[in-house]
Amino acid sequence: MQLVIQSAISGLLIGGMYGLIALGLALAFGVLKVLNVAHGELVMLGGYVTFFLVAVVGLDPFLSMPLVFVATFGVGVLLYLVLFRFVVRFDIDTRIKNSLLISFGLVLILQALAVTFFTADERAIITDYSTAALTFESIRVPFIRLAGLLVAVALSVGLQQLLDRTTFGHAIKATSEDWALASLAGIDIRRVYLVAFAISAGLAGVAGTLIALGFSVSPSIGLGWTLKALIVVVLAGLGSIRGLIVAGMLLGLAEGLASVWLGGAYREIVALGAFLLVLLVRPQGLFGRRE
Repeated sequence: MQLVIQSAISGLLIGGMYGLIALGLALAFGVLKVLNVAHGELVMLGGYVTFFLVAVVGLDPFLSMPLVFVATFGVGVLLYLVLFRFVVRFDIDTRIKNSLLISFGLVLILQALAVTFFTADERAIITDYSTAALTFESIRVPFIRLAGLLVAVALSVGLQQLLDRTTFGHAIKATSEDWALASLAGIDIRRVYLVAFAISAGLAGVAGTLIALGFSVSPSIGLGWTLKALIVVVLAGLGSIRGLIVAGMLLGLAEGLASVWLGGAYREIVALGAFLLVLLVRPQGLFGRRE
């Protein structure tokens, strides 16, 4: 029972990470209708930026998060202006297909650049509190992963507040629902697309900080995290910001329990099984609305 409880807690905490990565991916897809499979490479980039700020500048990883967000936000602006602004001119089906092709190419480019500048070695950030944990009886709750979950929840709430309570947030929601009507209403959809994609990249960068802290970062980690984010987006359903964190935690919980009851080799099978089951039974997702 102790092992089950420990695995469940670890799964929930890791699931918060899944939800945070899915947050940016869902924003880009929901607003621009582009599927950026290079999202995980932006996570990887955020991890390397954090490693540089900690190793060279001496900044605490959590204090580096605003700088990492700004840096990856800027990368998102650059990628949109150079690549994705040409994709959003097409109809939705063509956007999805072209964005897949472009972002797969971007995956290869960013991985090659990361190997060139950072080598293929895994890098992790070690701090004084890396092994710190809250202990209840014999159950340990690692401080870093608990803090990561709190960061994920805070960013989810912040993004929801931005969408619900600001004029620009209303413009984002209007553009995501019908870009043509939004344009007729006087909304600058090009600006909305640019900022939404850049925010998506910034959120990925912050997730990269947490991954560098709790796991490790290397040029090849991107696609694995992108796959987890895609599964969470399908589980939650589009249009549910709060549901992404919950869906991520449910996925992490399922993986944690599966590793205990079935063995570690079945973690990925459980994740993909949940993905397929939701697609078949409830294609709008657990928290999404039926079209």
